Amino acid sequence: MGGTNVVVRLLTGRYLAAQAAGKYPQTVVMSEPKSPTPTPGDTYKGWLFKWTNYIKGYQRRWFVLSNGLLSYYRTQAEMGHTCRGTINLATANIAVEDSCNFVISNGGAQTYHLKASSEVERQRWITALELAKAKAVHMQAESAGQAGSGRNAEIQSTLRTLNSKVEDLTTCNDLIVKHGSALQRSLSELEGIRVGGDMGEKIRQVTERATLFRITSNAMINACRDFLSLAQNHSKRWQKALQTERDQRIRLEETLEQLAKQHNHLERAFRGATVLPPSFSNPALGSKGASGKGDASDEDDDNEFFDAMEDPFDELSLASNPESPQPFELEPVRKRRTRIPDKPNYYLNLWSIMKNCIGKELSKIPMPVNFNEPLSMLQRLSEDLEYYELLDKAAKCQSSLEQMCYVAAFTVSSYSTTVHRTGKPFNPLLGETFELDRLRECGYRSLCEQVSHHPPAAAHHAFSEKGWTLRQEITLASKFRGKYLSIMPLGSIQCIFDKSSNHYSWKKVTTTVHNIIVGKLWIDQSGEIDVVNHKTGDRCHLKFAPYSYFSRDIPRKVTGVVTDKDGKAHYVLSGTWDEKMEFSRVMQSSKGENGTEGKQRTVYQTLKAKGVWTKNPLPEGAENMYFFSSLALTLNEPEEGVAPTDSRRRPDQRLMEDGRWDEANAEKQRLEEKQRTARREREREAVKAASSPEEGAHQDNYQAQWFEKIDDPVSGETLHVYKGGYWEAKDQGSWDMCPDIF
Repeated sequence: MGGTNVVVRLLTGRYLAAQAAGKYPQTVVMSEPKSPTPTPGDTYKGWLFKWTNYIKGYQRRWFVLSNGLLSYYRTQAEMGHTCRGTINLATANIAVEDSCNFVISNGGAQTYHLKASSEVERQRWITALELAKAKAVHMQAESAGQAGSGRNAEIQSTLRTLNSKVEDLTTCNDLIVKHGSALQRSLSELEGIRVGGDMGEKIRQVTERATLFRITSNAMINACRDFLSLAQNHSKRWQKALQTERDQRIRLEETLEQLAKQHNHLERAFRGATVLPPSFSNPALGSKGASGKGDASDEDDDNEFFDAMEDPFDELSLASNPESPQPFELEPVRKRRTRIPDKPNYYLNLWSIMKNCIGKELSKIPMPVNFNEPLSMLQRLSEDLEYYELLDKAAKCQSSLEQMCYVAAFTVSSYSTTVHRTGKPFNPLLGETFELDRLRECGYRSLCEQVSHHPPAAAHHAFSEKGWTLRQEITLASKFRGKYLSIMPLGSIQCIFDKSSNHYSWKKVTTTVHNIIVGKLWIDQSGEIDVVNHKTGDRCHLKFAPYSYFSRDIPRKVTGVVTDKDGKAHYVLSGTWDEKMEFSRVMQSSKGENGTEGKQRTVYQTLKAKGVWTKNPLPEGAENMYFFSSLALTLNEPEEGVAPTDSRRRPDQRLMEDGRWDEANAEKQRLEEKQRTARREREREAVKAASSPEEGAHQDNYQAQWFEKIDDPVSGETLHVYKGGYWEAKDQGSWDMCPDIF
């Protein structure tokens, strides 16, 4: 029967091709407008060339036609786990372009431009697709019409439909036999005529094909009869199996309903008997172990985590401090804004600008505000403090290893605001500053200053009454690679705790903006971070897994291991950089099997995981406000008393926030030209002051206003640190030394 299937597909395709060319008359073979059932065995497989894009052109893909669905894979080996795309033929249009090319489209976002290796192969696919589509359409109509019927009636209707199809095929067969016999008689008469050898050979070929066509049509009828007989014999068994499944489903639904009622009753009883602290009422804290959502490790991971036992320690022990603050009354604090004007719907072709920037440093390329968000890079840097409470808790820790867990979670939390933020922040002007004074609300003050223009570098200093200081200097290097944009932050971040003198440092990972040319922009963070305690030698190694279509892991996964100076693991961290992080105490570690890269995996047995950080929800309507967080919405809010160089006073940024983008673009050009003029003036002064023109050429002797460059003796790094004076100048209202940059 398998050989017959091949013959059917081959000859049916050739016959239809000849019929389309006008060699044979087209005949309606059914009384009703129904397409014939596909050949026995509805699965059809093979290689086709699929159009991908203008760079790669047509690529060879493995296509599978089964049950009215056309799916494709890169290789045959992918069939078991990774499907690249599927089109439902019931709603698809099939069009032939030329001898080898054809197009399948569902009228929406899916369109496959396909090419076969030959015209015969293309016709085989067209025939198989048309037959599968006819069956899919018919089955879909039947399914819609019988949705409310019982299972038994549905099966009986299916059997009647199959019987009707066999009758149609019988009619079709009779017509084929009739026309085939007539064709053979005509050809027999032609053989009596003396013609050339070539003509006789062609006639014999056509006669042979006509005979085979009749044989294969009979094979189709026989196969369909066998199938119908089989279906009738198994009808009772199908009905019994369906009834069993229905009874099991009903029992399961009743059981779930009872469990839901019991759960609700227990929850009400528990709430009435116990009052929990706020940290216990959060279901994200302490509710999942290391084997939770992010536990399915990719094959390339070097570590595996397993729960060992319940944690005998109290949930709040890690951030415990014997000194309890005394309650005190707070003065009323300023009410911050919760909205900004909605983002205008201005369209601008990104590719028209970016196509000339491939391989270039983007900080040197002027960009319109249409690609920006109404915040400067200094304000984005200050957003790292959104989860400052993690550093407050870290300052209370008695153990440096426990403290490391909170510092590591703080490093991860700084990326949570970037997941939907595809807008580019404004490049700060040289000498631009931004203060974030949250001393009364949150206990900290923060100051940023743009200390260099080429390369662009920003210095940041924040201190808290809770006993910590954060400082960082970040230089951004960015490259446009054609399909994506890579942003590489250079420099380091340092955090110092007053009480323990623990001095931590770490660097940032690479940010990648995908789909620059076409598609929806999306952001990924990838790379590794080593958080180092320079006093104790403790270390936390964090891995930001890059997004992969083939990975079994959850997207945006982050894992980490906290070790002491001897390399012994004490805690493991897991979670995602856009949602939450958890940490678990390590009770035992052992070497496991080798990974895919030959590295030996370490298996950790841990106590139950505890939540250390959870992302704050975005404010209502954030999708219309550049996906700003609650903190980001307040950063550009006008404030009295700030320095004249503060980002809030930047006119182009303010115009953009107000929705006046054309004016913002004009103002942006004016400010950039003013900055270039000031730089040329500094270079001329450097030449005058130098002993020779060559020595002073292209020198920029700009000195930062509030920061100075030092060599840090602890970390061994050179960076700008706060030298003092800003907050005193603010208290006195004395800004005479500030440059005129706006």
